[in-house]
Amino acid sequence: MIPSSHGPSQGAGFSPTSSNPGIGLDQKWLQELSVPESWVRDRARRVRLGAPGPRTASVPDLVRLLEALDLTTLAGDDTEERVRELARRARAPLPPDLLARLSSSPDPTRVAAACVFPVFLPAALEALEGSGVRVATVAGGFPHGLSPLEARIREVEVARAEGAHEIDVVIRRQWALEGRWERLYQEIVAFREAAGDRTLKVILATGELESPERIARAATVAMMAGADFVKTSTGKETVNATLEAGLAMIRALALYRERSGFQVGLKPAGGIREAAEAMVWLHLVREELGEEAGNPGRFRIGASSLLDRLVEALSERSRFSGDPGR
Repeated sequence: MIPSSHGPSQGAGFSPTSSNPGIGLDQKWLQELSVPESWVRDRARRVRLGAPGPRTASVPDLVRLLEALDLTTLAGDDTEERVRELARRARAPLPPDLLARLSSSPDPTRVAAACVFPVFLPAALEALEGSGVRVATVAGGFPHGLSPLEARIREVEVARAEGAHEIDVVIRRQWALEGRWERLYQEIVAFREAAGDRTLKVILATGELESPERIARAATVAMMAGADFVKTSTGKETVNATLEAGLAMIRALALYRERSGFQVGLKPAGGIREAAEAMVWLHLVREELGEEAGNPGRFRIGASSLLDRLVEALSERSRFSGDPGR
């Protein structure tokens, strides 16, 4: 587990609709926050070595990964038909014969959410009505975060008014790169107020923040400002989700839980395409934050092609294991 000097964790309940109340900006906390690069490198290596591969992972773990997916289409050539197809896959990600082999439960297996551009919210909400799959969208000047703040706040307000269950906003990276934490805090507080009771995911664009310590501080500011999830990437950066960035964020998540009693969620996104990679992330979260932190209310993966790889892994496991729970 992550080393800590702040006493035992208090823990806290978390559901997809619960909101992190946030706290005041604590500059001293940020100054004292330390995430040594040597610790990050060593821990990342050990997590990779310790994670089960898709052929040795249990079926329940592979299903848990599938149910943690934010199935995503955020391309410039998206159409309503593509969004409806995404919704169909989100509702029923497993072929009927595979689902029958894996479970006798009448409850459907489905992904956590479908994430689309704001203009496609009506189509996604209609296609997923009654499914239990949440509809997410992006806002706040996605993917660059460099529109005027008033326009970015308005995007969040519109997303909420259009019925989005979850809103993924991107920070203005300049504030983190320059250590202007008050500006970043105020920006995210404004997004939190605009989002109201909707789940707010704050995208840090970790590949552009350069150091584990800066990533951890940016994540901490986001949580202080009321983020329900912190998310690695937009998927549009040169460097997207890395395990090293995830460890820096998890360091911040653990300390925030200890001090506030609230478990904020983690969402790696961008470049996670293989079941083996996804298993490493699940293993990381469980190792550092505990079993419950691997549930979809606290852990998501933003991906699209990963779904096919998980279905392949589940199909192979179901053919060669007489016990689906193994």
